[in-house]
Amino acid sequence: MKIYLFIIILVVAVLATIALTGYIYYLLAKHYFDNQQKTQMLQMRIDEHREAVKLVTPIRLQAYERMALYLERISPDSLVLRCYQPGMSTQLLQGVMTKTIRDEWEHNLSQQVYISSEAWNRIRQAKDEMIGVINSAAITIPNDADPTRLASAIFASTTQGQPPTAQALEFLKQEMREL
Repeated sequence: MKIYLFIIILVVAVLATIALTGYIYYLLAKHYFDNQQKTQMLQMRIDEHREAVKLVTPIRLQAYERMALYLERISPDSLVLRCYQPGMSTQLLQGVMTKTIRDEWEHNLSQQVYISSEAWNRIRQAKDEMIGVINSAAITIPNDADPTRLASAIFASTTQGQPPTAQALEFLKQEMREL
């Protein structure tokens, strides 16, 4: 009877050891496979991020290029040359220049999604300052003056320092280099 009791205790101990070992193995395997799954999910996210960067980076660069072109187009030299037509009145030239600035601004509004907030604010500030320069220059000359005097007044007001567009353009170039 003692031997049967000993054998039963031994069998129970062996079964308990096997069960405990099996449970520990189960926990280790579960932990391993959970980590594998997390690693795969993380790798998938990294791959998706890389793909997104591959797609977005050219679009971002294009947005910076378009905004650089916008700043060049609204710079005093370019703007006056593109907008001036012989026979225009001073008020008409003023109106055409400010309308051109605003129209091109509206055409490029969607680019703000792809460039930094600071860059967008500087471009907006340059736009507003250019409109202010045009309007301020128009106030200083008589209404019946030749429109070339308006152009001269605009050039004179921007030659005292960098035109607002140049400062914003320099900021854009710096951000593009950092990209």
